[in-house]
Amino acid sequence: MAQDKLEGMRRSYQDEAVKLLQRLQELRELPSLPGISYSEEIKKIQERLESLRNRDTSGAAWKIVQLARHQDRPQTLDYVAHGLSDFLELHGDRLGADDGAIVAGLGILGERRVAVIGHQRGHNLKERQERTFGMAHPSGYRKAQRVARLAEKFGLPVVTLVDTMGAYPGRDAEEGGQARAIAHSMEIFANLAVPTVTVVIGEGGSGGALALAVTDRVFMLENSIYSVMSPEGCAAILWRDSAEAPQAAEALKLTAANALELGLIDGVIPEPKDGAQTDHPVAARRLWREVNLALGELERLDNLDRLHFRRAKYLAMGSYRTVE
Repeated sequence: MAQDKLEGMRRSYQDEAVKLLQRLQELRELPSLPGISYSEEIKKIQERLESLRNRDTSGAAWKIVQLARHQDRPQTLDYVAHGLSDFLELHGDRLGADDGAIVAGLGILGERRVAVIGHQRGHNLKERQERTFGMAHPSGYRKAQRVARLAEKFGLPVVTLVDTMGAYPGRDAEEGGQARAIAHSMEIFANLAVPTVTVVIGEGGSGGALALAVTDRVFMLENSIYSVMSPEGCAAILWRDSAEAPQAAEALKLTAANALELGLIDGVIPEPKDGAQTDHPVAARRLWREVNLALGELERLDNLDRLHFRRAKYLAMGSYRTVE
């Protein structure tokens, strides 16, 4: 009972933090008007966030990592099944390969025709081996590029669903031009003339995730993660012991709440209680609702304006200082 109560408190703190971070993001995006200042409200929100951080949240990030990797968590094809009609999956990179780690196709979302591209890890060992655990080869990124360009040609918005530990790290992938495939994919998504939206639905790892995530809007599901590397990899480098992964997870600031606070994403999508794996239809309904709203906003913009805002969004990320 005591453990259940503690978990309930932690979840309550997390929910409140997400709402506060979303409100903070909204305030920062409001236009500056003469005589109107939001500094006091922003200060109060920041103080409350600091108070929540100081509460007992030991291991919270690692718990989210485990939820993000849950084998029953909905994947791209699950979200497609619960949200799109008339979905037509497209195969192949037109150079002789079809990488199952990335699925792509065209479908109808409500009244809107869209292209959907996403990682597919598989739900059992056989599926995961066939799809290389959602870690794409260069052919997978070439397939994504092909479908993205096809969508642009016909004026269709592009939705990407990210769920991968990273790009496939094998020798054959490296010899096949893995780095170039990822870089080219990022370049194409950065310059698409149509509206683009990304949702990190599970694990957003390294360049394998970024290859599909340079878009107008980036959202994360509540229990997803987004990081430059895995906690195990970070722990192996820093402490020479992958068992220190829980500590690394905290240090990497890889949760959705962290990413929103850092300005890396545009919003957090709440999941069903205990995680998206407990109720696929509800998780899908919440995801597609946010995607639809974002696409509606983006479609009202002129193409050149949208490209300008997309570029400015990424140039504004991070911070630096000049060392003399």
